[in-house]
Amino acid sequence: MRYRTHPLPAWPGGPEGELELFLWDNAPTIEDGRLRPMVVVCPGGSYAKLAEREGEAVALRFLAMGCHTAVLRYSVAPVRYPAALCQLARAVELIRDHAAEWYVDPEQILIQGSSAGGHLAACLGAFWDRGFPGTELRMDPERIRPDGLILSYPVIDMTGPLAHLRSVQGLLGDRTEALAEALSIEGQVTAEMPPVFLWHTYTDEKVPVEHSLRFVQALRAAGVSTEFHMYAVGEHGLGTAGPLTAKADGSRVQPECAGWLELAGHWIWSPARRR
Repeated sequence: MRYRTHPLPAWPGGPEGELELFLWDNAPTIEDGRLRPMVVVCPGGSYAKLAEREGEAVALRFLAMGCHTAVLRYSVAPVRYPAALCQLARAVELIRDHAAEWYVDPEQILIQGSSAGGHLAACLGAFWDRGFPGTELRMDPERIRPDGLILSYPVIDMTGPLAHLRSVQGLLGDRTEALAEALSIEGQVTAEMPPVFLWHTYTDEKVPVEHSLRFVQALRAAGVSTEFHMYAVGEHGLGTAGPLTAKADGSRVQPECAGWLELAGHWIWSPARRR
């Protein structure tokens, strides 16, 4: 395995994130030249911090499935939109530019995001081909295009009665309500959204499951291939939902939900998922 980190400035001279890469290496005795999917992991944290349980542990589970993985350590408050989104776009661009060197399939770069990280991933899925709302940044759409989204209990609604206000504040600060409306992803789905795998729990009190339900409705209406799992129980912020991401007091373990990673792995490798 090759391990490396790369700085990711949002724009020249702008706030800087970091991409932590875990790369399978090839050898003549194994599968020299094999190209693998890449899963870029975006932890949650309400755009105010990065939740560690939704970072490396998740990435290493995908690594064990045979994927290359990376953790995006994106800018959070007091840095505001669109810095994190630009850093994610730069991460996809970097990976696609180095695909041959890193043995990455350039048509299989997927974004995994949890909670606010799920919102970040969904934003790139929605806006990769039409520019980021409220900005004049210019990026080559085909270089920043994600090929699939894997979303864990994502923040989707930024303006309605169930909006996750901590994420709105962390992302936008005192920015306008119009921008929050533009970043409510259930209203921004088009047929160009990449295929989506997502899961949520019925009992999530911090980001209600309605975020995912409304998103799935929009995906269905747009004809976007989607796999959705709603689990009966589970608090917010489960990460892997197993002991690997448990808190010191033993919480954040939900065996009923821990199978989401295996399901996501099957989805990644399924020919039916691809565009």
